[in-house]
Amino acid sequence: MNLKLEMIVLPVSDVDRAKAFYEAVGFRLDVDYTANEDFRVVHFTPPGSECSFIFGEGMTPIAPGSFQGLYLVVSDIEEARAELTGRGIEVTEVFHDAGGLFHGHEAGGAVHQGAGQERLAGPHPDRASYGSYLTFSDPDGNGWVLQEVTQRAPGR
Repeated sequence: MNLKLEMIVLPVSDVDRAKAFYEAVGFRLDVDYTANEDFRVVHFTPPGSECSFIFGEGMTPIAPGSFQGLYLVVSDIEEARAELTGRGIEVTEVFHDAGGLFHGHEAGGAVHQGAGQERLAGPHPDRASYGSYLTFSDPDGNGWVLQEVTQRAPGR
């Protein structure tokens, strides 16, 4: 059986503000449909992704801004940072984890890290695949992570 993650429902408080933000990020707007004043769905897909996300009115009871660690993969973290900042998106500096593979997620400005993790400035010293990151948040605080992947792990 093949299972592919297709869609994520993202909790936001202001649909128009979120729509403007994700357009500015450069995600593709697929649908903006309003059935009535209680139901609206806005559908975006990140460039190159097979998984997309929706948000809107009447979509989810989850608190706006509660999603953290939504990972996006890029082939060049510094190029991605330059493009996002050029679009007016506030992103962190590029960083890597002392452990090399995984880092904690930002939530409300705090970094939640596992045992032995330490966030270090700059890309991974060897530019190891899966080793360099940057983060940004939407206006509600939903947290996105960009991770540099230049060579996929076996089986991916």
